[in-house]
Amino acid sequence: MAVQLRAPPTDLAAITAQEAASVFPHFTAATAWTLGNIIRTKLVSLTASTGRPAVISITLANANQPLFFTAVGSGTLPDNDFWVSRKRKVVLRWGCSTWQYRHKMIAKNPKGDPEETLKTFFALGESAGEYAIHGGGFPVKVKGVEGIVGVIVVSGLTMEQDHQVIVESIEEYLGGVGSGQYKE
Repeated sequence: MAVQLRAPPTDLAAITAQEAASVFPHFTAATAWTLGNIIRTKLVSLTASTGRPAVISITLANANQPLFFTAVGSGTLPDNDFWVSRKRKVVLRWGCSTWQYRHKMIAKNPKGDPEETLKTFFALGESAGEYAIHGGGFPVKVKGVEGIVGVIVVSGLTMEQDHQVIVESIEEYLGGVGSGQYKE
């Protein structure tokens, strides 16, 4: 049976609330492994039903230290790694998900292209291509720790699916920690 994801919110307040509910009690390599496998399980079903492969990258914020990386489905390309890098840069620079930042740019210029708005607003010029404000980049935040501890990126499906599979996997993980299902 194919995984059915909820539609991600498009309202900034709802996106912010979604991220606020996604704070970890702690985050270790074991957390990344468990979370990465939850995401992978969901993606196996999604990539089979869409025919589109995807990659998962979970890194620490410092020096891009990898904790989890895998391809799901046949046919990923080096371009997937480029998208991972671009989404990661947005999360690290602006401290929120790429989905949230996309909708911040839409709010600034509702009739314009959000990527052009980003490029113009920050005077990024040619470096604008280093950033991707498409869903699928998500900050790892830990209770009691200021700033971002890591970055989760999914790349390969639609931007809505890339974002929402991360959110729903974090919800599953946090629910499992609360119930004792996941012990680390």
